[in-house]
Amino acid sequence: MINVGVIGCGKIAQTRHLPEYAANENCIIAGLFDANENRAREMAEKYNSKFYHSFEDLLLDESIDAVSICVANHAHCEMTVSALKAGKHVFCEKPMATTLEECELMVRTAQDTGKYLMIGHNQRLAKAHAFARKLIADGEIGNILTFTTKFGHQGPESWTIDAKNNWFFDKKLAAFGAIADLGIHKTDLIQFLTNQKIIEVTSYIGTLDKRSANGNLIGVDDNTICIYKLSGGAVGTMTVSWTYYGSEDNSTILYGTDGIMYIYDDPNYSIKIEKRNGDSYYYDLDKIQTNTNQTKSGIIDLWLDCLVKRTPPDISGEDALFSMRAIFGAIESAMSGRKIIL
Repeated sequence: MINVGVIGCGKIAQTRHLPEYAANENCIIAGLFDANENRAREMAEKYNSKFYHSFEDLLLDESIDAVSICVANHAHCEMTVSALKAGKHVFCEKPMATTLEECELMVRTAQDTGKYLMIGHNQRLAKAHAFARKLIADGEIGNILTFTTKFGHQGPESWTIDAKNNWFFDKKLAAFGAIADLGIHKTDLIQFLTNQKIIEVTSYIGTLDKRSANGNLIGVDDNTICIYKLSGGAVGTMTVSWTYYGSEDNSTILYGTDGIMYIYDDPNYSIKIEKRNGDSYYYDLDKIQTNTNQTKSGIIDLWLDCLVKRTPPDISGEDALFSMRAIFGAIESAMSGRKIIL
């Protein structure tokens, strides 16, 4: 039995970590911490757990084997490193950290302590994404030439628990906006689908519409558009936005030498393939999660499976570095106005 602690009891913990831990027979939610003590008390009562007055106190509990880090971006590195040094395995929510140096420190600390570090890139686990990866590897649409991958919705204030004090808009707490909140998912996904790495990036990162309570534009980006070049030669766009004031778009389209693959682009089919010879194929596997329709992601089960079997996670800190380097490259590109070679 794995004893887990959850650090941060906000929306992502309440929507994913806590209920998915509670539903898994291989673990016990042994401890909780949140800067809002009333919230921690409430969640501790709901899940029959213990709440702690500080995350340091939680880490001192030797009975806790692993923790989830579900706090604002700026604290990911500090809390992850502290947890690893305290002998805990760590699942850290995305984005991994706010600088590349912090990300690398997290990976080194995991290696030095012999503990597992997993990052919450859960889009890999969506059924259509996993099946699409196999179809692409099998050559279903030939060699990938170009692609477009998107993730847009109305913004985190439409989802987070405390919309009036939304840390996502605070540059000191979040460091960056849509590019890290949504872009890290699609950056990781395009590499996962194609089994290639991003080697070049050119980007636009800006704040076009989203405003804070005082009426001023927020201090982080609400829209990002990147051009990525992959190690296999394909070139495509990654677009993320907090200003899609209608339905969400979480689609990916890949254009190959033998056809086109549409993933979560059609309301009736999670994958649609149009072949160069005129044939079409349709797969109804699942529906993509949205902010208003959250379903079990499977990532907590995957995390616990690693801990039970004592096998390193596939979505490791080392693997996440490839995506974070692309994100930081995009930021550098937007600031410098030039293409960045990774």
